[in-house]
Amino acid sequence: MKKTTPAYSTQDDFGKKKPLQLAFFKNPIRRWFPLFLGPVVIAFVIGFVWPFLQGIWLSLCKFKLISDAQFIGFGNYAKALADPAFRHAFWYTALFAVVSLVIINVLAFTVAYLLTQGIKGSNLYRTVFFMPNLIGGIVLGYIWSMIFDGILSHFGTSILLETKFGFWGLIILMCWQQIGYMMIIYIAGLQNVPGDMLEAAKIDGATKMQTLFKVTIPNVMPSITICMFLSLTNGFKLFDQNLALTGGQPFLIQAGGTTIKTTEMLALNIYNTFYGTNSASQGVAQAKAVIFFILVAGLGLAQLAYTRKREVQQ
Repeated sequence: MKKTTPAYSTQDDFGKKKPLQLAFFKNPIRRWFPLFLGPVVIAFVIGFVWPFLQGIWLSLCKFKLISDAQFIGFGNYAKALADPAFRHAFWYTALFAVVSLVIINVLAFTVAYLLTQGIKGSNLYRTVFFMPNLIGGIVLGYIWSMIFDGILSHFGTSILLETKFGFWGLIILMCWQQIGYMMIIYIAGLQNVPGDMLEAAKIDGATKMQTLFKVTIPNVMPSITICMFLSLTNGFKLFDQNLALTGGQPFLIQAGGTTIKTTEMLALNIYNTFYGTNSASQGVAQAKAVIFFILVAGLGLAQLAYTRKREVQQ
């Protein structure tokens, strides 16, 4: 009987050639990845890429319906940037995002650090702190509006009557919802700090504060990067809580009759512009949405690049 020799095409780890049939069956992922990846790519294109490109196109058009869009160039962007309500919403949102980022991450890291010190009932505390994140933003907004108005009514005012009350009300609501979620991420990072480094610091006579700032925090930088990114982007994208808690109130009427909602954030401003009384403002709202995307994406990427440089390679 004639003996057949297999075809050779690849090499193994020792430099020897492997039969083509063996290499063929040992790499099923290479053979079938288009079949598994294809539907995901198609869904991504249909659900994100195409609507995003269409949104950019509509931001350059005047339209009431997508079918009757008329190209007008960058006029919508000029109107968006000239809108005093949009500029106010930008600075208000930026201030809110910075303040909430600092408070959320400081408190979340503090809680996570305390819950990783071996105290009794730590699992119960983790569950309690995480539970507010399971409640929807609209529900949270209405719950906290009743709480704030119940307190402020004793002082003859309301959260809808003063801008500072609306601002700090949103900060409290956001912190209450997000601290538990960020805490979980920080706990995961703290549990991955090498024990030998902590032991070496203790042997060298480092205090708890020195160990915290010189050993623990540098090793938790990946978690800090993630939490800062989430806090920053969530702060800028806040919509449902803003809508339910204040709705943008109170109002401020400027010279010329321009009305500005003093607690209106960027996402709510875009929503109100699109569904406002002016039926020709859809293009302006779409331009605001594109500006909003560029702003959030740019700040998020800049923050990631900045904090990743400070991560410690373990």
